[in-house]
Amino acid sequence: MKEILQPGPAEALASLLDVEMPDLDRDGLPLLWHWFYLLDRPAQADLGPDGHPLRATIPAPPEPGRRRMWAGGRVRTLGPLRCGLSATRHTEVLSVREKQGRTGRLTFVVTGHKIVQDGRVVVDEEQDLVYRDAASGRAEVAGEEPEVPVAEGEWAIDVSPTLLFRFSALTYNAHRIHYDRDYARDVEGYPGLLTHGPLQALAMAEAARRQGIGGELAFGYRLVSPLFDHQGMVVRAEAGAEGAATAVRDRHGRRTATGTVRR
Repeated sequence: MKEILQPGPAEALASLLDVEMPDLDRDGLPLLWHWFYLLDRPAQADLGPDGHPLRATIPAPPEPGRRRMWAGGRVRTLGPLRCGLSATRHTEVLSVREKQGRTGRLTFVVTGHKIVQDGRVVVDEEQDLVYRDAASGRAEVAGEEPEVPVAEGEWAIDVSPTLLFRFSALTYNAHRIHYDRDYARDVEGYPGLLTHGPLQALAMAEAARRQGIGGELAFGYRLVSPLFDHQGMVVRAEAGAEGAATAVRDRHGRRTATGTVRR
């Protein structure tokens, strides 16, 4: 996939999250902002009932009816990714592994992406995806603990249905669990709209950028628990000599994502 990168998606993302607009001419796109470029745009006829493409996509679902989840990933930036120039994305499936989980079959897929600009790789990425069997009923929801106040150094993000819808639109993600509450509840068994794994990862990367951590970076992250819209999102980055340790929690203190940014 190849396109000339324009500043529009970056400007839209900065407005969506109310974060500082980067100096695109000097620094290029910040960590993970490449997710809003070089997007797959599948035909409507290729989408399954959950909004994900069934065919003509990498990776393709192992079989119809499996539920897709984003589990984590690793990203290395090897140079600035600049707007105004052409870039090319190369994608391949790196591995597929089957496992029997507590709730049934699980298929773990690692997908690799390389973005090339000016003849060199500037983004090298691996994404961890999990496919599970369809839910058989509504998920059980544990009682929630009292709210934990937002501490100094934490960043609270209001996870509204509007935010989730706009994030889906920016990434051309039609997965209905993020914007269709009836579908998320009645079909997939969730207690609310699911907050995107990439949104949590991006928030952790942005928390590190707030600490002045930029340039060529390596970022590994993991989604450890589902996060729903009514639970809020609180992000933290603790800077150190080599980068930052990052985390996402809900407003009750339950951790949902972790990451490490290294220079």
